[in-house]
Amino acid sequence: MPRPVVIVPYDPDWPRIFEEEKRLIQAMVGGIIRSLEHCGSTSVPGLWAKPIVDMIAGVDGASDADVCKGMLRSIGYDDESPGDNPDWYYCLGKGPHSPSFHIHIVREGSPHHTKHILFRDWLRTHPADVDAYMELKIRLSKKYRDDRVTYTESKTAFINEIVEKSKKSRI
Repeated sequence: MPRPVVIVPYDPDWPRIFEEEKRLIQAMVGGIIRSLEHCGSTSVPGLWAKPIVDMIAGVDGASDADVCKGMLRSIGYDDESPGDNPDWYYCLGKGPHSPSFHIHIVREGSPHHTKHILFRDWLRTHPADVDAYMELKIRLSKKYRDDRVTYTESKTAFINEIVEKSKKSRI
């Protein structure tokens, strides 16, 4: 049975927890991962979130993703991938302790990779959008507490709007 959607206040330890896990992952997979960044709500100061530290790892291709998947299994990561995507190879999860971890293994520089970074960077510098996103997340977590898929899908329009604003601001 999937865990319910529970949003908690921002924890200032999340960046430190990410850095510790990043060191563990990098020690395991070495240079296979080209980039490993903290993303998702736990990477935005002040933003309430599910206590899951999301990371995005950029790799050169599917074979590198396969190698990483196998190596990360030895430190507790399980495959939680939702399905086929040409740029998104795997979503690996480690938990259920709090916080838990998700690592999204994607093609470096792909649209999926770029979208996550643009969204995170925009929120880190636009507090009004952080407040709006937090209100949306809290409202949706109450409405879809036992339906993670619908909860996530219901945030898509907001996320896409922010990504488009971020892209336009870079022109």
